[in-house]
Amino acid sequence: MTIKKPKLSLDEQIEHLKDKGILFNIMDESDAKKYLEQNNNYFKLTAYRKNYNKHPDGKNKGKYINLEFAYLVDMAIIDMRLRYQIVHMALDIEHHAKLQLLRKLDEYDEDGYQIVQDYINSLTERQKKIYDGEIERCRRSIYCSGIIEKYDDAYPVWAFVEIITLGRFVDFYGFCAKRFTDRDMMDNYYNLLTCKKIRNASAHNNCILNDLKARTSTNVTNASITAKLMTIQGMNMNFRKNRMSNARIQQIVILFYRNCSIGLRTCCADRKKT
Repeated sequence: MTIKKPKLSLDEQIEHLKDKGILFNIMDESDAKKYLEQNNNYFKLTAYRKNYNKHPDGKNKGKYINLEFAYLVDMAIIDMRLRYQIVHMALDIEHHAKLQLLRKLDEYDEDGYQIVQDYINSLTERQKKIYDGEIERCRRSIYCSGIIEKYDDAYPVWAFVEIITLGRFVDFYGFCAKRFTDRDMMDNYYNLLTCKKIRNASAHNNCILNDLKARTSTNVTNASITAKLMTIQGMNMNFRKNRMSNARIQQIVILFYRNCSIGLRTCCADRKKT
């Protein structure tokens, strides 16, 4: 049975933090109270405590070691700015993945209609019901309704990718990769799955940097990304394995890798034009 915790006033929140060993030397209690009142809520801010160690024994057992309230504020600000960058990069990645998919369809001589219908037909009854719900929501959108009215139930791929959610697009991308047995597309598909997770978390304003401890990831890092990481000066295998065993860091690195690869292709294209 879950124990319900009482709602704390701002003064009680400060006292509770002090009881946990959190210090107010850099930001005093008065400024901390103003911050909690005007800038961030207690529940979200204190999530960053997970990154800090506690005294294992002695009179301060269970209390945080030299953790300043100001450090939590700094983490919250860094996290906010990172989320903005993640969403920006994810939009670029999504755009270029759609462009790449259209080019692949040309390469494999697809007409653009049949592959969409084959994808829809491949859905289970439950999946089809979810898909129909997504389309109905889009039908009520001023941004997508025109496309749906024009192509309803006979979507060409270039229209289809503009009305589906990111999650649906990634699933469709994976379907196409398997259809073409294209290894590069399959690698991109798994990277897109990872990018989708951190993009969704950032878009929903979830904390990203509130648990950076090792061994939280259940996925193995893509070999090409691992190879690229090992080219960084000072990077050794143990350090890389330790950091990349954290699911959040792994997702951030994969997102950055995908974004950088897009940037490199864009730069190369621009140089060829000049």
